[in-house]
Formats: sequence, structure tokens, C-alpha cells
Amino acid sequence: MSGRGADGMDAIERALRGARGEHDAGEQPAEGGLSAGEPAAARAARRVSARAAAEGLADVSYATADSPFGTLLVAATRRGLVKLAFPEEDVDSVLERLALRISPRVVQATTPLDRVRRELDEYFAGRRRTFELKLDWTLTGPFARRVLAVTAEIPYGGVLSYAEVAADAGSPRGSRAAGNALGSNPIPIVVPCHRVLRSGGALGGYGGGLERKRWLLELEGAPSGS
Repeated sequence: MSGRGADGMDAIERALRGARGEHDAGEQPAEGGLSAGEPAAARAARRVSARAAAEGLADVSYATADSPFGTLLVAATRRGLVKLAFPEEDVDSVLERLALRISPRVVQATTPLDRVRRELDEYFAGRRRTFELKLDWTLTGPFARRVLAVTAEIPYGGVLSYAEVAADAGSPRGSRAAGNALGSNPIPIVVPCHRVLRSGGALGGYGGGLERKRWLLELEGAPSGS
């Protein structure tokens, strides 16, 4: 990394430590305790994170997105959307996995996720049937990637069975493996694993919970299983 890039990431670390109330050795908190300096530190962290994203110093940018069932976390790389986390997922664990699997240069910045957030808003409002987002498959293995690529092609309001998805992914006897791949889908909703049901129309499983799966299917006017 160039000197400028290293300086930029050092600044990010200092700002984020300040937002969390952490300090370099020999550095003292502002007089009056943590609460006195916290708002300014948090604002500084946001500014530095936005600058890092704008200057290409961040490898992963993340932000929150509203949904009818709570706040989602969305993350993207230069390749595209890489993660969508449901509200009950632990944010620290999600960010740690992104740092370990992709890059430690993870910053909070809304601008790189503006299109993702807008398309999700339109989808939940019933105004969007197809997502037009680039996707980054880094968090998936080869078989899971084939399964999710098939799943991504299921049209709005349509459904396939686990067996059909497995067959289309090149593994006609791999229904269970396909189910596992769908259960660990890192980009749910956008990659619509909720559109995969058991043979006979039962809901099957869903990483976001069966009530959420039924809600998404009903939003699209698709069979909602039993």
C-alpha cells in the first residue's frame, strides 16, 4: 500500500478507536470522561470512513437498511453486494467474518450502498420485482455458488423445489446439499432463497426464519407453503 493509503487507514483506526472510547498508548481521554468526547469522535469516524470509501481505501463498505422486519446490515466490495444480514445477526460477528474472509479494511459508509438500499426500499414497497445489483460471491464455495446462481434466476412470484434447484445446479441427487447452501446464503432477499420450497409445496427451511420466508412469498404473490 502506498504511504498515503497507509496514513489513511491509520486515521480510520484512530477515529474508530475514538468512537469506541479506545486510545493509543500515552493518549488520554478528554477531560470530563468518555461521554464528553464521544459524539465528536463518532462524527470523526464517520467522516474518515466516508473519505476512505471515496478514495478507494476501503475493501468492504457497510451500512444499514430499513426493512419491514427490522434493520438489515448490507455490505459491498468493489465487485458488488457481498452480504445482507438479518436484524438478529450479531453485527460484530458479521463484520469480523468480512474482515477475515475478505479484508480487514472494512468501513461504515452509506454512499457505496445507496443503490442497494434504494432497491431494497422499492422491493419492500412492492415497486420492484428484479434486483439490478452486482454481486460478489466471495463468501460462497463452488457448489453453493452454482446453487445460488440458479436461485437468483427464479422469477418474482415463482418457486422451485430443492430437488429442482439441485438438478439445475448439476447435482440431481443433491437436494440436501442444496438446502444447506441455501440456508447459508450470504445475500438473502436479493438472491431469493425464499423462493425454494420442498417438493409438494411445504416451506422447508430458511435462514431468516419461516415467518419471514412466508412474508416474502406473500409479498410477491407466490405460493407460501404450509
